[in-house]
Amino acid sequence: MRFETKAIHSGLSIGNPSSAIIPPISPSTIFEIDAEGRKENDLHYTRLANPNRLQFEHLIATLEGGENAAAFSSGIAAATAALQALEPGDHIIIPEDVYAGNRKMVQKIMMRWGLEADFIEMTDLSNIESHIRPNTKLIWVETPSNPLMRITDIAGVSELAKSQSHKIHVIVDNTWPTPVNQLPFEHGADLVLHSTSKYFGGHSDILGGAIVTKHEDDLFAQIRLTQQMGGAVPSPQDCWMLSRSTRTLAYRMKGHNEHAEKVARYLSGHRKVAEIYYPGLESHPQHETAKKQMTGFGGMISFMPDCSEKECIEIVGRSKLIKRATSLGGVESTWEHRFSSEGEGSITPKNLIRISIGLEHPDDLIDDLELALG
Repeated sequence: MRFETKAIHSGLSIGNPSSAIIPPISPSTIFEIDAEGRKENDLHYTRLANPNRLQFEHLIATLEGGENAAAFSSGIAAATAALQALEPGDHIIIPEDVYAGNRKMVQKIMMRWGLEADFIEMTDLSNIESHIRPNTKLIWVETPSNPLMRITDIAGVSELAKSQSHKIHVIVDNTWPTPVNQLPFEHGADLVLHSTSKYFGGHSDILGGAIVTKHEDDLFAQIRLTQQMGGAVPSPQDCWMLSRSTRTLAYRMKGHNEHAEKVARYLSGHRKVAEIYYPGLESHPQHETAKKQMTGFGGMISFMPDCSEKECIEIVGRSKLIKRATSLGGVESTWEHRFSSEGEGSITPKNLIRISIGLEHPDDLIDDLELALG
């Protein structure tokens, strides 16, 4: 089956004895055990498993091309679980411009727990190789990166990880591209991370996260244990809503891709825009790498007006259509002065604006940008 068909039909029969075309929400926290006793994989307690969570986990694993998935109550909960599957004293390599929430989680929680981490520039494979240690257990890839839109060669990183004498897993944060635009497993990655609050939810009304594994192994077993025993699980209703929204993911992403490219080309020619970062533009420094591993370039754009930090904030404040908000991936367009959101440790330029291009008509977005930029 093709992607669009999988998105609509995968997982519908799981925990759906009535064969309803749209599976019902299963709010029960407990499930009756058979008179003969509990069997492996039986539903027991909703923190451990729930029909709606099983449906969504099957769906997202299918779309990413993985064997299994673990859904969480937020993207940061999923990211934390991936690192909690390691041992104190293990070392990870992670982008210097990684999503600010993950940077703070690593520095303020996981490094206090005993994790070692190097935050580095990751577009150069030789730089990654020079930071590998005997205790390196995970290389974290975020491509495009948030918000500098740097592109990391997933296949190159995966090959480098597998060439080492000890096992190094590669995890790819695929939140921005989604499996519509990028399939990390096809390029050698071991794990895929999502904040499902973004494009999978698609309507700015669901909080969630997920980790998909290419193959079930000891690391994923530990992630599953952290999910079930740590308890940061999504509600049945959130899982139901995510499955519902995912059925339109392919078509929403086509719109995000098309609209973002049109807006990016407009901004690239604007007299007040000094720099623009969008991997679909030929001017992007890693455009060729992006073309190699992406089939579409997504709905996210970062750009820097030729102005001060204060003037940059004023530009964002002048929009009438584009909403001022910190998240992304919704049908509505949002933007922000990114440095203001990231705070301590940010390497984001102070005049950078990050914009999530929604599904409004792109000409209306361009009109609003023209008004805001002046």
